Amino acid sequence: MEKKLDLSKSVYDLVKEYPEVTEIMKSLGFSEITNKVMLNSVGKIMTIPKGAKMKGVSMMDIVSAFMKAGFTLEGEMPNLQGDEAASAKDAPVETAATQVEASNANDNAEANATKKVEANAENTVTDSARVEQLKGFLKRLGTGEELGAVREDFASQFKHVEASEIMKAEQGLMREGTPLEEVQQLCDLHSALFHGSTIHEQMDAEHAKVEAVLEAQEKSQSVVTLIETVGHPLNRLTEENKALDTLIESLKTKVANQSITLEDVNAVRQVSIHYAKKGDLLYPHLKVAYDISGPSMVMWTVDGDIRDTFGRLAKSATFTESWYEDFDAVLTRAQEMIYKEQNILFPLCAENFTAQEWYQIYKDTAQYEEIFGVTRIAWTEADAALAVQTTKPSGDNNAIGLIGGTLTVDQLDAMLNTMPMEVTFVDHEDINRYFNDGEKVFKRPTTAIGRDVYSCHPPKVEPIVRGIIDSFRKGDRDNVAVWLEKQGRPFYVNYMAVRDQHNNYIGTLELVQDMQFAKEHFGRSK
Repeated sequence: MEKKLDLSKSVYDLVKEYPEVTEIMKSLGFSEITNKVMLNSVGKIMTIPKGAKMKGVSMMDIVSAFMKAGFTLEGEMPNLQGDEAASAKDAPVETAATQVEASNANDNAEANATKKVEANAENTVTDSARVEQLKGFLKRLGTGEELGAVREDFASQFKHVEASEIMKAEQGLMREGTPLEEVQQLCDLHSALFHGSTIHEQMDAEHAKVEAVLEAQEKSQSVVTLIETVGHPLNRLTEENKALDTLIESLKTKVANQSITLEDVNAVRQVSIHYAKKGDLLYPHLKVAYDISGPSMVMWTVDGDIRDTFGRLAKSATFTESWYEDFDAVLTRAQEMIYKEQNILFPLCAENFTAQEWYQIYKDTAQYEEIFGVTRIAWTEADAALAVQTTKPSGDNNAIGLIGGTLTVDQLDAMLNTMPMEVTFVDHEDINRYFNDGEKVFKRPTTAIGRDVYSCHPPKVEPIVRGIIDSFRKGDRDNVAVWLEKQGRPFYVNYMAVRDQHNNYIGTLELVQDMQFAKEHFGRSK
């Protein structure tokens, strides 16, 4: 049976008619055709010539490929002669295509002429009836009927309307005696009635949809590239999500059988480290550097709720019916968060963060322990870039004169890093200015240097931090000390107001000290 390929049909219709079109188009560079979502959306409004123009693919190559596959091309043929992508070797194909077109034209000339006459006669009748209907709608507007009611009836009877039909309807009203002035006065109402319904408007809208989809495709490709880059932060976060999803699916089976153990609960609680990375490295940077606050305001809060719920269920692991219901519900929330990360958060980061920013984020991920069996793999590109950055300039060892003596930069840096505590300094404008180096329980990413301290805290903690710093600035307090337990160890956190010789507030110092040594010492004394 002859295979006829109508180039005026949509790609979707052609694939539906001839499934082998998919492979032919894919081989020509139209890889999107294998994506069912794209095929079922953009494919329904895209023709092969339009797609070739947008992708910059030679129509000569397309015609050749389909003719080799045994297709006869028909419909509105593109201008192959003007195809800039064509080359000399394509000339025989052009000749063949022209011959096919000429042959089809000769064979079907009489039939086509008959069809055109019949179509014209049918259009005359149809146009006349449609114009009469349009006149009826315009008359209703002229009598003062509400636009909304008329437009609702119009929309139920017309999917689209030609501009020429609107003109004919208005001219018909004037021939019937409606004064020109009245038609002109109702012009705005007429435009409002037909707004968005003309073929031209609808075609513009469809083209806009295509462009939006293609733009979204390009952006989605950027996140795919980063996710597939071995060692990249998004690669590692995605691998953690895959492992977490697998774990959740296995735990849901155990929930159904009510065979969960405390070990299972603790295994999924590792997600808190994954969430900490997002909270330290991604949310604040999106908010501060790019004014994208949605994830930090919403997803960060949900992360905290999920983490806290897992912690609560671990402490009260009674394995009752209600406990299983709560555990199943929080597993579902964690699984939903995976989707939000992969489809919202990570694309946002990929679209906005620079290579330099990713290098710093990669460097900071070294502070976090490995979870779900996902190991940290070196990102060679970042390691090379960071190695260049860490080369100190020759004048970096100049001495600094202090009230209590003189230190070189190297000496001061080494001394602060040797102190058995985590040191943070926030200046009088609430900007992070310094973190000492080394292992930290409270992670401090280098990307946080230079941005406000509040951006580093989850939404529910931010008001507390603001309150402490405001009290220092006003002189109400000089320090706030907090004892807490983390990872089974006691910590002493001391926030201290830093003032100059004239008692002016110049910043806040945060000191975090692991007090396990003191606990063990006094435990032995007892």
